[in-house]
Amino acid sequence: MIALASVQPSPTDLPASGDPARWRWLQQLRRYHELDPEPWLWAVERGLLEPRSDLLAVLAERLDPVAQRRLLCWWRRQPRPDPALPGLVARDRDGATAAWLRAQLAPGPAALQGGLQAEMAATLLPLLGHQRQRQAWPLLEAWLRAPIATPLRRAALEGVARGLPVWPRPALVACLTSLAGDLDPRLAATAVDLLARLPACRRWLVPLTRRPLAVTVAERLQRRLAATPAQPLLLVVHGRSGGALPAELQALATELEQRRGTPVRLQALTADAPPAAAALLKPGLALTLVPLLLLPGGHVRHDLPVIVRHWRRHTRVRRLPFLGAWPSWQRALQHELAAMAAAGAGEQEPPLLLHHPVEGRLAGRFLSHLESACGGRCLATPYSAEHLAALQLTLSAPALPLALAANRFTDLLGDQVGAPLLQRPGLRRQLLDALEALP
Repeated sequence: MIALASVQPSPTDLPASGDPARWRWLQQLRRYHELDPEPWLWAVERGLLEPRSDLLAVLAERLDPVAQRRLLCWWRRQPRPDPALPGLVARDRDGATAAWLRAQLAPGPAALQGGLQAEMAATLLPLLGHQRQRQAWPLLEAWLRAPIATPLRRAALEGVARGLPVWPRPALVACLTSLAGDLDPRLAATAVDLLARLPACRRWLVPLTRRPLAVTVAERLQRRLAATPAQPLLLVVHGRSGGALPAELQALATELEQRRGTPVRLQALTADAPPAAAALLKPGLALTLVPLLLLPGGHVRHDLPVIVRHWRRHTRVRRLPFLGAWPSWQRALQHELAAMAAAGAGEQEPPLLLHHPVEGRLAGRFLSHLESACGGRCLATPYSAEHLAALQLTLSAPALPLALAANRFTDLLGDQVGAPLLQRPGLRRQLLDALEALP
């Protein structure tokens, strides 16, 4: 036995593997607080001591990052390295250790032809993710997407799982979304699980329901969605005179409620009172408030804060930016305008975005951005009879009314500028999908 208060225990004193005394001896060694690991490392490096898992479980607690890398380098030189050793040794997160791991795994799967054994790579890939170094993402992604043996791709995905919070979110979501349709059901199911661990995960999970997935993966996806119930939605819209709601907005809310399985209500800015709170409040869930407004005008800047304060007296409120500022919505507008321009190929001018007048420097900057993002030309269009009559004579390019639902403008000029946005299938589908995927 070890005399804890006397001399340092020596590697030569360790009972051989299989000796009944070995376990008790290692327990005593674990309690030796002043243990110097140097003699043990020296013995391992010179082949005098076999670093079995039970010994490493004790020594690993005393190894600093430098000592850990010494053991890893020794392990890497062995003709038949024990795959269990790195996981027991490389516990700390350390920049130098992360760099060593990247060096072993570079240049990605091509390294398998340069002396890196598949079993060794499968051991190191999870440890690379454990280091949580953002610069490791391209390497892990390369192993995930490579046409290599399934165990190696699973090891790379385990590395992704261990470092999940640090990876660049857009690239991570794109990779996991692609893997959800992988031919390996286990890999695909793990990808779904990792997407479910991300904040506001419904935005990534819901689009998967519209993709062909293996039966077991689709079932896994439904369980993950059931575990993240959707919050009630309040859609703030302009409305018509007296608070009337156009039919396309009511149809949108009805279909959205069916898809999400949670209350969806409309609040018109022209209405005298908001909808009843009882219809939107669910225990334990916040209310998501979505302004379905297209420009940063007075409604966004002045009316919305009042509406938010009202609902915060009833529940927690998560307020989203106004719809016109969403990049996904701007891309949808761009596609719609591009289709209009293609249909009128003989036109010399870009399509028009006809909008009600807005004032202020913020609105001016937004309109300039919208023109750049959508490839159209914004044109302020007052609703006065005189202006509309003049507009009828001056439209020289395809025009899109920047109105979600029918209003006075589309009533008067619908035959020339076409239907409002929610009556256009592509735009309606994009908005429905985006709203369905909200938390």
